[in-house]
Amino acid sequence: MFTGIVEELGSIRSSREQGDGRRIQINAIDIVGDISIGDSISVNGCCLTVVAYENKDPDSWFAADVVPESLSLTTLGDLKEKDPVNLERSMPADGRFGGHVVQGHVDAISEVREILTHPDGSQRLTFQIPKDIVGQIVRKGSVALDGVSLTVASVNQNAETFDIAVIPHTLEVTTLGQKTTGDQVNVEADLFARYVAGVIANSSYTFDKGES
Repeated sequence: MFTGIVEELGSIRSSREQGDGRRIQINAIDIVGDISIGDSISVNGCCLTVVAYENKDPDSWFAADVVPESLSLTTLGDLKEKDPVNLERSMPADGRFGGHVVQGHVDAISEVREILTHPDGSQRLTFQIPKDIVGQIVRKGSVALDGVSLTVASVNQNAETFDIAVIPHTLEVTTLGQKTTGDQVNVEADLFARYVAGVIANSSYTFDKGES
């Protein structure tokens, strides 16, 4: 489990095909000092397993394998050398909970529709609502974008978009500050919103089946 509080902004060292999957190596410093083979790391919101690493400052890195299923549902397959990535280690049992419950299971890919920069340096970003999570993005609810825990500022159901407001600090320490219109992000809906949507869907199915 993760919290959506990014620990470090890493960068892609290499990305190469491995059968029908990929192995990616990621340059990182802070988190590599406290990881082991088999640990879970959130990479742009995707939970990946550490399969190799080297802790030699300043040339520290770790590697993870990305299976075809993950490549089809996330933006990981599009990452190129030197691309920045948000990194977070899984939360320890006695860790401080700073964001919201993030599983590292990406629901869909969204696209940046509009970026508005305010005089204070903050930004309001507008994203497309992916069809797979319609109804799970709600105003003042939580959402993880590329692994960053954020609060939904508004939802426009007619335009099928939602907005988030991002403070300058978050723009500086995550990939959100480097986004431009048309860029894609990994989206994970709030865990509780997902459960509620599932309950409603199952209840409707049971009711309809009973009435038939």
